[in-house]
Amino acid sequence: MKKTIMITGATDGIGLATAIKFASQGHHLLIHGRNLEKLKAVAAQLSALPANGKIESYLADLSKLSEVIALAKKVKEKSSFEHIDVLINNAGVFKVPQPMTSDSLDVRFSVNTIAPYLLTKALLSKLSDNGRVLNLSSAAQAPVDIDALLGKKQLNDMAAYSQSKLAITQWTLGIANTNKALTYLAVNPGSLLASKMVKEGFGLAGNDINIGADILIRLSIEDGVNKYSGQYFDNDKGNFSSPHPDGMDLQKSKEIIRTIESIISDKM
Repeated sequence: MKKTIMITGATDGIGLATAIKFASQGHHLLIHGRNLEKLKAVAAQLSALPANGKIESYLADLSKLSEVIALAKKVKEKSSFEHIDVLINNAGVFKVPQPMTSDSLDVRFSVNTIAPYLLTKALLSKLSDNGRVLNLSSAAQAPVDIDALLGKKQLNDMAAYSQSKLAITQWTLGIANTNKALTYLAVNPGSLLASKMVKEGFGLAGNDINIGADILIRLSIEDGVNKYSGQYFDNDKGNFSSPHPDGMDLQKSKEIIRTIESIISDKM
């Protein structure tokens, strides 16, 4: 059965590998990127695949919350698809030349944590009944400094990245606890895969990118996943597992959500 799937950060790495596999299986795709030329090239590449479904492409810089809102608005107003079955919040950043955004937020928290929350919230009316939201987490997780999340305190690259990935894992749990209509999953697709982020951040070629793409496909379309809503899938272990202890603390998850809500309160 063909599904309609939206993937952020679909022009590189895991996002691109996942999009290629989905398109090859005939699923319909909404792909997002922040570089227009790359986005056009990927859309053409996917459209040329045998058995591909319909492809739509959307341009946005997810470090800018105004563009996240504009992206959701465009999807709701312009997309030819009646609904989205799966939203994969894949876009992420690690090392960057300028760590602070125009919204006075750390770019790692903005792209890796806040933008996925804002996009998901803005697209709720577009997500199908019993739809799924997959949030890209990581094996790298560290307790969240609320001041850093708010942009009041600057961290080094690894600290900001690790905290942003625990934060998205935490809000996944918190939202799943309040919204039972959808399935929310936090996913570590695999450590040190051959993405641009790994190459730029660690200088490593990385492991087979398909390790990550395959698990995202499985969790997107496999039956029986709904019962795990709010949980964390660790692809290094190959199963649903325990994240950092803060990722299982519902009260701390609610604090992360309250903080994000305070950040986006004037954006909606």
